[in-house]
Amino acid sequence: MTSPKFMRSIFLFILLFIRLNNVLPSQNSDEHDDTALNKQKSGNIAADFNYVAQKKDKNYSVVLSRLQLEEQCPSAVQCNKLGFPCISCTYNTSCVYGEKMKTTCKAEVDCIGEKEFEKELICRYCYQTEHWEHDCVLKADCDSVRSPTHYYRTNCTVRSDMLCLGRRTFLKRLPCNWTGGHRWSTALILSVTLGGFGADRFYLGHWQEGIGKLFSFGGLGVWTLIDVVLIAIHYLGPADGNIVAIMLNT
Repeated sequence: MTSPKFMRSIFLFILLFIRLNNVLPSQNSDEHDDTALNKQKSGNIAADFNYVAQKKDKNYSVVLSRLQLEEQCPSAVQCNKLGFPCISCTYNTSCVYGEKMKTTCKAEVDCIGEKEFEKELICRYCYQTEHWEHDCVLKADCDSVRSPTHYYRTNCTVRSDMLCLGRRTFLKRLPCNWTGGHRWSTALILSVTLGGFGADRFYLGHWQEGIGKLFSFGGLGVWTLIDVVLIAIHYLGPADGNIVAIMLNT
């Protein structure tokens, strides 16, 4: 026979076992909640740090842009005499192409007079400006002798005093007419003074003809006279065939 005391001990052991099983999951759940809360707090701290860092970077960029703008723009001038990027203007994009219009501009730097003023411009986009109203990046790695004429695309930017619609920097297709620095006036002077020794031909890159002129004393003067005329009328140019560039460098 099992004694009542032994049965009571077994019953207490079972109750203790059940009690422990209920407590352990609760502790694991609490630890899991604490871990999740800590992760959430860490995530919030990281997000706050990133926000502060981005805000500081943005403020730094604004200050840096401001300093660069002040370096580029003069301060002792009338506000309405400033150009880009020293001013910002609002445009009416529904204007009629080619007609004159007025726009309101605001000076972005310290200047003399009212910072808000009106300016007059022609209704057109920046890429529609004339070639003397914008500057382009010229390339010298194209083939200027190619027939038909070779074209290349490059970036062009309107001058600071020009007002126009759209982007101030745009792509433009230009003919390849580069030069190695030859000047028409220099070639003409060499042809008149030292043409008998082939100096003009050497200068323009025509080495074979230059040697011929040197050893024939300018073809006894006849060749020298012909080259003077050819250079004077812009017919004879650099060896790369770029006559237009020589004319532009006069």
